[in-house]
Amino acid sequence: MAADTVAIGASYLAQAAIFLSGAALIAPLAKRLQVGSVVGYLAAGALIGPYGLGYALYAPGDVLHIAEFGVVLFLFLIGLELQPHRLWFMRVPVFGFGGMQVVLTGIVLSIACLLIGFHEQRAIFIGFLLSLSSTAFALQVLRERGELKGRHGRLAFAVLLFQDMAAIPMIALVPALAPYGGGGAALLSPGSVLLALVGIAVAALGGRFGVNPLLKLVARTGLREAMTAATLLIVVLAALTMQSIGISAALGGFLAGVALSESDFRHEIEANLEPFVGLLLGLFFTAVGMLLNFQVVLDDPLRIVLAVLGLVLLKALILYGIGRAYGLASGSARRFAIICSQAGEFVFVVLSAATADYVLPGYLANELAVIVTLSMMVTPLLLLLDDLYLRLRPKPLPAFETPPKEDGHVVIAGFGRFGQIVARILRARGIPFTALDMDPAQIDLVRRFGNRAYYGDTSRIEILEAAEIGKARAFVLAISDVEVSVKTAELIRRHYPLLRIFARARDRQHTYRLMAAGVQVIRRETFLSALDLTHELLRGVGLPEPEARQLVATFKAYDEKRLAEDFIHASDTEKLQTIARKASEELDELFRQDVDRLAGKGAKEPAS
Repeated sequence: MAADTVAIGASYLAQAAIFLSGAALIAPLAKRLQVGSVVGYLAAGALIGPYGLGYALYAPGDVLHIAEFGVVLFLFLIGLELQPHRLWFMRVPVFGFGGMQVVLTGIVLSIACLLIGFHEQRAIFIGFLLSLSSTAFALQVLRERGELKGRHGRLAFAVLLFQDMAAIPMIALVPALAPYGGGGAALLSPGSVLLALVGIAVAALGGRFGVNPLLKLVARTGLREAMTAATLLIVVLAALTMQSIGISAALGGFLAGVALSESDFRHEIEANLEPFVGLLLGLFFTAVGMLLNFQVVLDDPLRIVLAVLGLVLLKALILYGIGRAYGLASGSARRFAIICSQAGEFVFVVLSAATADYVLPGYLANELAVIVTLSMMVTPLLLLLDDLYLRLRPKPLPAFETPPKEDGHVVIAGFGRFGQIVARILRARGIPFTALDMDPAQIDLVRRFGNRAYYGDTSRIEILEAAEIGKARAFVLAISDVEVSVKTAELIRRHYPLLRIFARARDRQHTYRLMAAGVQVIRRETFLSALDLTHELLRGVGLPEPEARQLVATFKAYDEKRLAEDFIHASDTEKLQTIARKASEELDELFRQDVDRLAGKGAKEPAS
C-alpha cells in the first residue's frame, strides 16, 4: 500500500516536472527565437502529448479543464484594468464592431463550408463556431508585445469580449442541433435570458459592495497568503455564479475584475494573482498543444494545410476590413487582423459537447481540433513576417505638402502634445501659424480633430522655405526627437539668424545642445509641470502656502541659474557631477534660509 502511494506520488512529481519544463525551458526558448511563448507552450504540448512522445499521463481534456481556470484569471486581470465607465465607453466597438465581426465571419465561413460539401445546418454551425478567435491567445500575444493599449489592441479586446458573449448561445444551441435532442431552445428562452441578466447584475453589485469589506477584514490579519486565497475565492465564486446560469466562467472572471477595478485593493490583487495567471495560461496552451493529432495531419496533409490557410486568410481579410472601418491605419488594421485570425479555444469545449450529442462525427471533430491548434501556431509566424515586412519595407519620404502663403505668421515644428497647445492659444488669439510634422499618422490624427498641419521634415531647408519661414515672426521648435530638433535649430540659425526660436527641450542635455546652436528661449517640457505638482504636494503634506510657494520659487530660480552657468561644462560629465553635489548642498542652505526667513528668525542673506 505504502509502495503504491510512493509510486503515485512519484508519478505526480514526474508529470509536474514535465509540465513545468514547458514554462521554464521551452517557452523562454520560443520567445528568444521571437515566435512568442504561446507557440513554445503549444509545441511543448504537442511534443509530450498522446500524439507525440506520450510523456503526459493525463488526457488532454482533463488538463485543459483544469488549465481553463488560467483563462478565467487572465480575464479577471484584464477586467481589473477596466473601470465600469471605461467599459461603457467601449459599448460601440464591443457590440458594433464585435457583432459585425462575428456575423460577417460566420456567414463567410458558413458559405465556404457549404461550397466544400457540408450540409446546411452543419455548415452554419461550423462557420459561426470558427468565427470566434482565441481570447487567451490573442490577449497574451498583445500583452507580450506591449500592444494591448494601442488602438488595434483595444479594438481586438472589444471584439474578443463580444465573442465571449456570443459563445454562450452557441453552446446552448448544441443540444437543439442534436438528432436525438432538442433541449437547446430552453436554454435560450426569455426566462433564461432574464436569469442571466439578473445573475450578471447580482455578481456586479456583490463585487462592488461586498468584496471590499471582505478584503479589508482579511488585510487586517497581515497574512499575504490569506489575501491571495480570498482573491482566488472571489474569482472562483464569480465564475461559478456565471456557470450556474449558463454563462462562461471566463466572462464571470472578467465581470468580477470589472467589479473590483475601483477597489482599494486592486493593485494588491493584481500582484498576488500574476504568478498564477502566467503558469495556468502556460498549462492551458500546453493542453491545447496536446490535442494536436499528428495522424490526422499525416492522413491528408494538403486538406489540413489548405483548411488552416483558408480559415486564417478569410478571417484576416474580414478583420482587416473591420479595422479600417473602425479608423485604424493600414498597418494597425493588418496587425489587428493577424492577431485575431486564429480560431478559439472555445471550439474545444463545443466540439466535446457536439461529439457527445452526435452533432458532429468524431473524425470531423478531430480534424477541427487540429485545424484550430495549427491556426494558433500560424498567428505568431504571421506576426514575425509582418515585423520583417515593416523592417524591410522602404520608407521614402513622400513629397512634402506646401502650406498656404503666409506673412507675419508663426511656424510650429512638431505638432504633438506640446505643439498643439501652442497652436490652440495662437488660434484663440487670432495669430496665424503654420504647423509642420514629419509623421504622416500624426498629421491624419490631428486633421480628424479639426486641426490643420502639413507634412514636412523641418531639418530640410526646402521645407522651411515652403512654409514661408523668411516671412515668419517667430519659430516654435516643439520636436521631440532630439537629433532632428538640434539639426533644425542649427539650420535656422545658419540661414535665418534674425528669426527668434522658442524651443522645447526634453532634458538638460537637449537644452545644452540647443543653447550651443544659438537658441535663447528654451523650456524643458516637464520642468514647469513638475514644479507645479511639487507645489501642490507640499501643500498636501501640510506646509503653509507661503512656504510651499517660496521653496518652489527658490528651486526654480536656482536651477535656471545653474543651467546657465553649467553650460560651459556641458561636455565634461565628471565636472557636472562635482557641480551637482556642490549644488545640492547650496540648495539645502537656501531652503534652510527660506524657512528661517518665513519663520521670522531673520536669517542672514546668503553669501555671494
